Amino acid sequence: MSDTERYALAVLLCSAAALVAVLSNRLTERIRVPAALLMFVGAAVVAGLVPTLKISDLVGVQHVVTIALVLILFDGGMHIGWRRFRAAAAPIASVGVLGTFLTAAACAVLLHVAFGVDWYLALLVATAVAPTDPAVVFSVLGQREIRGRSGTILEGESGGNDPVGIALMAGLLAAAGLSWMAVRQVAAEFLLQMTVGLAVGIVGGWALLWFMRRFPLPSEALYPLRTVFCALALYGVGTLAQGSGFLAVFVAGIAIGDPGAPYKREIERFHSALASMGEIVAFLVLGLTVDLPVLARADVWVPGLVLAIALALVIRPVLVGACLLPARLRSNELAFVLFAGLKGAVPILLGELLRTAHVPQAERLFGIIVVVVVFSVLVQGGLVPAAVSLLRLPTRLVHPEPWAVGVRLRAQPEGVHRLLVEPGAPADGATVADVAGQVGDGWISIVVRDRVLVVVRDDTRLQAGDEVVVLADRTQQDSLASIFASPR
Repeated sequence: MSDTERYALAVLLCSAAALVAVLSNRLTERIRVPAALLMFVGAAVVAGLVPTLKISDLVGVQHVVTIALVLILFDGGMHIGWRRFRAAAAPIASVGVLGTFLTAAACAVLLHVAFGVDWYLALLVATAVAPTDPAVVFSVLGQREIRGRSGTILEGESGGNDPVGIALMAGLLAAAGLSWMAVRQVAAEFLLQMTVGLAVGIVGGWALLWFMRRFPLPSEALYPLRTVFCALALYGVGTLAQGSGFLAVFVAGIAIGDPGAPYKREIERFHSALASMGEIVAFLVLGLTVDLPVLARADVWVPGLVLAIALALVIRPVLVGACLLPARLRSNELAFVLFAGLKGAVPILLGELLRTAHVPQAERLFGIIVVVVVFSVLVQGGLVPAAVSLLRLPTRLVHPEPWAVGVRLRAQPEGVHRLLVEPGAPADGATVADVAGQVGDGWISIVVRDRVLVVVRDDTRLQAGDEVVVLADRTQQDSLASIFASPR
């Protein structure tokens, strides 16, 4: 076989794997198992059957997963936006920082007391399994979307505890042990990373928004690519400044999430697709590093299984639940947030850091982390749809919308608001004329009901679930939200 043919074969295999990854999302809707986990398990099995496919370059894997994580966090920040984040900022900060520390401490105690793992090694494993991943939760819900603060808290928690967990792990590995001197070193390093990362994210986010608005490009296809490279640049700036580059890109995503910008909808869709593929790629390459015989050892899967069960049923409900008490969530929302703290690619990435740092028993520790993640995604993730139904959480169906009606404008439109009529809202059952009277000079220009355009007249009566475009002064955003939102 010639070099050209070998290259063509590699391209064929890679494209086939990518197509399988994309199509596996359809399978997820049926069996309620995230596509990322399917790729992870499949890659691990293939690597076990064909040892030549196993990846030994762990540093290269970390680089690939780091890029994927940057894209995931940036997209997550954009999806939350400042308005949603501001409404749940206190509980997000509480569970993202304090909850992560408490969870890591409790897991370390369990590993040390129950299985005799050295305190330092137990804390490394505990730090790795503390971060959460809401994308796994939402992927098994299919076309249903959680409404209310619970979904925002889960998204914000992950965006916060991923950088927290990574910074804490970096500090622990740099300290190379536990002592009062090491504790002070880890604390100083952690505070530096969080402070610098937050500052870079805020400044970089507003700079990016200004850049997006003021510098036009010759083709609309270039706008999403520009934000990708800017996000990667912010990660680089934050990291080189001795801060958390991951926190920087998450905060920057929040900063640009709500304000308008040219081709903003196209940018958001592109980043959403890129983040979904990034998570699948991350799980795929991480799966190719797993050693299945190690997972089969009793000193690996037993501690991993016990830790996963304790984390799901005791540690997270008690400790994170305590952090969320001031938020005064409804009982069903609180129960869902505590149940849905699923693990994702970040714990496995942190496990890879243990292997590259050559800490004692690194393979065993990595195996324990993998067992925790697989249990969390497979068992807890599979029960998420049942939990949503049992807790009677408010949800809405999000159908694909491949067809669009709209106009292109050369300048930024003023006073265009896209809203959803929620059940029980003042707009639910009101006529267009009634709503227009409540917003002064505003007017409803478009109404979409059950994917069909509705003719807009004075006597057109709105219904829950209608998507409405309102032309009104931009200062009326809050009053419009109160008209179309359900009363608490």
